[in-house]
Amino acid sequence: MATIGVQAMMLKDSFGEVGAFETLRKVSAIGYNAVEISQIPMTAENVAELERSQTELGMDIAALSVAMEVPKGFPGDSLVDHFDKIVADAKQLDTKLLRIGMLPFSAMKSLDAVVEFAKKTNEYAERLKEHGLSLYYHNHHIEFAKFDGKYMLDIIAENSPAMGMEIDVHWVQRGGLDPVRTLEKYSGRTAMVHLKDYRIGELPEASFGMLETGDFKGFMQEFRNVVQFAEVGEGNLDFASIIPAAQAAGAEYLLVEQDELYGRTVWEALQTSYDNLVALGHSDLF
Repeated sequence: MATIGVQAMMLKDSFGEVGAFETLRKVSAIGYNAVEISQIPMTAENVAELERSQTELGMDIAALSVAMEVPKGFPGDSLVDHFDKIVADAKQLDTKLLRIGMLPFSAMKSLDAVVEFAKKTNEYAERLKEHGLSLYYHNHHIEFAKFDGKYMLDIIAENSPAMGMEIDVHWVQRGGLDPVRTLEKYSGRTAMVHLKDYRIGELPEASFGMLETGDFKGFMQEFRNVVQFAEVGEGNLDFASIIPAAQAAGAEYLLVEQDELYGRTVWEALQTSYDNLVALGHSDLF
């Protein structure tokens, strides 16, 4: 049975303000008991607080984020430079799953660069298996670009057979595909799924002022940008179908995530997603 948890990218400000343990205490108080670590420095202090949250809160550290290369100014560890540390952190936190959260910027420039990235990740996935760890790849929308009729995500999968998938249903939808069919396609290879809704927002009031001043180009820019991230159940995705499809695909964790909050607090957003998932009949997955 899959476990519903939280993707900690949402919590990075709180981690910085009050620390990992106090942040996860708030997460636990809502009802979430699993977390995927992302965009926080894996310092000795943070790792110790994560371990404390396991002991005192019963928090499951579902997965750790890694990268092939870390962009300048971003926190995190890379497989190239921190392999032994990544393995040690995972073992300390009793975490078996690692995930690459984004295609490196350098791999976005050509198909050859994508294939090179996939082959390198496959080598690291094989090395990690020797330590009892599994590596997964998280999609955005860019992976649904086509090359000779084949999606980039399929090209990555074909060139990295040792690496699994972490399917983000919002980005699948934004990429023009159906989340349920995509989960079915990667059944048996998907250990984690990001639960993130897809909402069409309202045009901002300022956009109508643009019309009045003759700025039609500015208005159309706002018109094209009404797609929003949303709390689970507050958008247009069919989670009543998505969650069973994720479970059928073999997902171990279903992780709530919302990239932008549009004026709400992270705690309000997480509470709304929790309440809506319970209303859908999934209280047993927390």
